[in-house]
Amino acid sequence: MKTTRITALAAIGLVATLSLTACGNDSGKDTSSKGSAASSAPTNSSSASSSGSSSSASSSADGGSGSGGSAAGQSASSSGGGGTAGAGSTGGGTTTSGKVTFCKTADLAIDAADASPDKASGRIDVTMVNRGSTTCSATGFPGVDIKDADHTSSPIERGPAQPRVTTLKPGDAAVFDIAYDIDPSGKSLTSPTDLLVTPPNETHTVTLKWPTGAGAIKGAYTDVQVYPTHTTK
Repeated sequence: MKTTRITALAAIGLVATLSLTACGNDSGKDTSSKGSAASSAPTNSSSASSSGSSSSASSSADGGSGSGGSAAGQSASSSGGGGTAGAGSTGGGTTTSGKVTFCKTADLAIDAADASPDKASGRIDVTMVNRGSTTCSATGFPGVDIKDADHTSSPIERGPAQPRVTTLKPGDAAVFDIAYDIDPSGKSLTSPTDLLVTPPNETHTVTLKWPTGAGAIKGAYTDVQVYPTHTTK
């Protein structure tokens, strides 16, 4: 019986020893694993930091490039704005809304003069000076009637020409021409006394005397033509 107990105790002791040894080994494994994780963490952190720095540098570089692009964009925009402004000024727009303001008859000093280049070609220049305080547009064909000595008036047809942009600052002048063939025979059937002029895009008319020295009209008033306005500069 004693021998059996001793054997049993010895067996129990051996089992206990083995268990302790196993626990010790497991504990070592856990410690080793944590140590590995701890030691690898700084490495990963360092990599992340390095990556972050690289990313930051890249972002900084991109940001610099983007800023440059923005400046270039602004420059292009400014250039484009300048182009646009040029087009607007060419168009004669003078109000803040960008719409064209047409010259009013009341703001124009209008005069007619003989400008015939030779004895065969009759031409009358009608000058309109902007005496207003703001810039305006006189673009287009004016309306012109010729009043005859018999007190009748005849509308003048438009000549074959395209209107040109005619923008007048205060003090600027625009001109339009009335053209016809001169009758040198002394037997003209017309006796013009006045010109009835209505500026482009207006309804108010002014009466001007037929210019002194202007040649006689060959044919009829239907053979006379009026041309669109243009600036004198």
